[in-house]
Amino acid sequence: MSRQNLSSRQAVLYASRTPYVHALVVYAQRPTSAKPGDEALVLADGTIEGFVGGECAEATVRQQSLAALRSGESVLVRITPEAEADVAGKKVVHNPCLSGGTLEVFLEPLIPSPLVYVIGNTPVAESLMSVGSAAGYVMQTYAGAIDDDACALVVASHGKNEDEALVAALKAGVPYVGLVASRRRGASVVARLPVDDALKARIKTPVGLAIGARTAGEIALSILAEIVAERPSPIVGGDQRVAVPATQIDPVCGMEVVVSDTSLHSTHPDPREQGRLVWFCGPGCQQAFLADPAAFAGTTRADH
Repeated sequence: MSRQNLSSRQAVLYASRTPYVHALVVYAQRPTSAKPGDEALVLADGTIEGFVGGECAEATVRQQSLAALRSGESVLVRITPEAEADVAGKKVVHNPCLSGGTLEVFLEPLIPSPLVYVIGNTPVAESLMSVGSAAGYVMQTYAGAIDDDACALVVASHGKNEDEALVAALKAGVPYVGLVASRRRGASVVARLPVDDALKARIKTPVGLAIGARTAGEIALSILAEIVAERPSPIVGGDQRVAVPATQIDPVCGMEVVVSDTSLHSTHPDPREQGRLVWFCGPGCQQAFLADPAAFAGTTRADH
């Protein structure tokens, strides 16, 4: 994939709020198939679009990229065929299957900013849109549809179209659902909603942290503060679309391999294994195993 096409693909992923990792080769010691400047995008399902090295290096980039997606933190990964001591500022990965050479790849996770829906044209709603945007949140006016990674929906419409929005957010599993209303009116609105008591109990009303807010701007600030306080952690699957991937151990080299459709794997040839899949970091290990599976019968499997 050319650099221009990669850039276009990034724009599509950004527009669709799809989390991914941008992998950039920053150092290559021969012999390596990759060179500085090579780059790829790694999606949450393990798909790699672009080029950052051969299959063995790619397997390591896939695994480390998915770890970066879960943590939300950028990392510089050094991939080397010889065991090395840890290096300050780098994640060193020993990949014995590399055909010589060393790679260093910078992995930058691009996770969509938190998405908040707001309904209403009131001063509080307008202030919340402004305060949220300034804090780096994606603020959208609710128009009947809810993205599956929305972190909050706030109704500040003074009685207009409240019920439908609240019910939709609750049924969609939005983590934070708030209603701007007095304690008395809020209780009345919640009581009439056609959902069970467990869902009703999730609605915040009165909404916002108790900071003594009086103006529309202060109320909006208290609401955003409460959203921040209760938003699920982005670490280890805070984003619903960034799941913790399963892994298996390559029986030949001992490398940990991400279990995905894009990872190299074969059905175990021994009928006693009942069609068990075996996962490999690269074609060399796959060929060695299929040539003599009994030689690796004592290797350990591991699911994570």
